[in-house]
Amino acid sequence: MWLLAFIVLALILGFFVVPQLRLRYVLTRAFPSAYSKILRQNLPGYSRMPTDLQMQLKRRIRQFLYEKTFVGCGGLEINDEIRVTIAARACMLLLNREMDVYPKLSHILVYPSAFIAPRQQMAAGGIVTHTNQTLSGESWSDGRVILAWDQIVNNPQNEEMGQDVVIHEFAHQLDSEDGSVNGAPGLASTTAYRNWSQVMTQEFDNLQSAIERNEMTIIDPYGATNPAEFFAVSTEAFFKKSHELAYYHASLFALLNAYYRVDPREWS
Repeated sequence: MWLLAFIVLALILGFFVVPQLRLRYVLTRAFPSAYSKILRQNLPGYSRMPTDLQMQLKRRIRQFLYEKTFVGCGGLEINDEIRVTIAARACMLLLNREMDVYPKLSHILVYPSAFIAPRQQMAAGGIVTHTNQTLSGESWSDGRVILAWDQIVNNPQNEEMGQDVVIHEFAHQLDSEDGSVNGAPGLASTTAYRNWSQVMTQEFDNLQSAIERNEMTIIDPYGATNPAEFFAVSTEAFFKKSHELAYYHASLFALLNAYYRVDPREWS
């Protein structure tokens, strides 16, 4: 009887302890020089980041690659460039913060280019219509993120517009970690939520008004769709258009600066 109990206890301890030991081992290994080369090529601003942030980012990347599974779709073969590039951009959102690396995320599905997603819409009278939508990225609450590789690298149009599909979809992942996708990620206090709601609501309303007046906006107009999309595109602007966002939307920049605990202006 005692032998059976010992075996059960050993299995339980092994289930929880062994993965942590393996992760510790992974994190103690040297960051491959080939990975560093990928960062310099595919992560704008990486070479200008402070050394401590570079070291943090490398550690986060190693953990991301250890814990998450990449799946090639549509004939795409996953390689180190794809894995490291996506991991790096996703982990940019986690610097200077003590938090898990997207604990609810398990799989990243990568297509070579924009993919087709089926949609259902219910019209008046309960009539359901089926449509197909072309997407460059999508974040799911079941542990999956889907991305189009050609929208991530070597895409001058996205760089010029300050768009980054990885940052966008992983902002949605942060948003969903508290159980709902509503434009407010997990925050530290009631006061923080109150301040977040006040600033985000005002900026969301301002974006909608600007679009109605046909004005050019720093923030992607897609953010006017709903608060969740507004948070995602604001995060893109924070990392990709930091100087412009700080100048034209000081309150929003300050809010995101306090949340992400980095200032991308230092390396952009």
